[in-house]
This record gives sequence, C-alpha cells and structure tokens, in this order.
Amino acid sequence: MSKNSKKEEKLVEESNFEEQVANNENVTAEETPAIEESEEQKLEKQLNEANEKIATLEDKYLRQVAEFDNYRKRTLKEKAELIKNGGERAIESILPVLDDFERALANMAKDDNAQEILTGVELIYNKFMGILKQNGLQKIETEGQEFNTDFHEAIAMVPTPDETLKGKVLDCVQTGYMLNDKVIRHAKVAVGE
Repeated sequence: MSKNSKKEEKLVEESNFEEQVANNENVTAEETPAIEESEEQKLEKQLNEANEKIATLEDKYLRQVAEFDNYRKRTLKEKAELIKNGGERAIESILPVLDDFERALANMAKDDNAQEILTGVELIYNKFMGILKQNGLQKIETEGQEFNTDFHEAIAMVPTPDETLKGKVLDCVQTGYMLNDKVIRHAKVAVGE
C-alpha cells in the first residue's frame, strides 16, 4: 500500500471516529433528558407514595384518637353509673321486707285494737322509706295509669264494662320500684280489657 492510501485510510478512520464521538455525544445529550425525566418521575412517584402513606397514617391516628376518646367517655359513664346504682343489689334484697311492712300496715289498719301499734309502725315505715328515697328509691305509680311495659308487668287481664278503663291499670298486686330512674322491679298489675 502506498503512503497516500494509508494516509487516506487514516483520515477516513479519524473522520469516522470523530463522527462516532459526535454521534455518541448527541446520543448522550439526547438520552440525558430521558434519564433526568425518569429520575424526576421516580422522585415524583416516591413523593406520591410518601403522601399516601402520610394520609393513611394520619387517618389511622385520628381514628385511634377518636376510639380512645369514646372508650374514655364510656368508662367514665359506666363508673358514674356504678357509683350511682352501687347499692342496687342491697336495695333489691330489702324490697321483700318492704312488701311485708306494707302488708302488716294494711292488716293493722283493719284491727281497731292495734291503733297505737299501727301509729308506731307507720312512723318506722315512713322513716325507712325516707332513707330509701334519699338513696334514690321511688315507687312506680300504678293507680289509674296507662299500662306501660317499661314499668308494669301484667299478671291478669280483667274485663271492664267501661271503655275508659281499657288498657289502664285496675289493681296493683305487687309494688314496683325504680332506683335513680332505673326500674329494679316492675309493678305487677291487673289491666282492664
């Protein structure tokens, strides 16, 4: 090969190399924005994921706080109820004695010879009822009242000729009681039908 042809080849190779370098620079310049965009997209995706996670955690936190607040209120209410009606069992166990007291008073009222004893027993009964009322015990009124299943228990249905007495309490067989607005024993009654 001649010197000229070698020089020409060398020139061609150099020009090809320069073209390749220029092409590579163009390719790199063109690819760089694509790479930058994908990095930007990755960062945006990570940001969106982080925001979603924050929103989820914030929602969980708010629900947890609300649940704890409801629990706290419920336990305070239950505690107040326990304090208010703490003696319910004791008072329920006294109710049969109270019934016997009332029966004894009714029987003494029929006997003319027991008037002085009746007066003394009435004083004791009134004092006993006063103490129970101070502790929240109340009688459930039944006389002439409409029958109400929240307060009354019907043990008999009595036919009545008078239409105005239908559905009303005619007679109370056993007195009902409430403790602080809670029924602890329903009144057993006869209802007109």
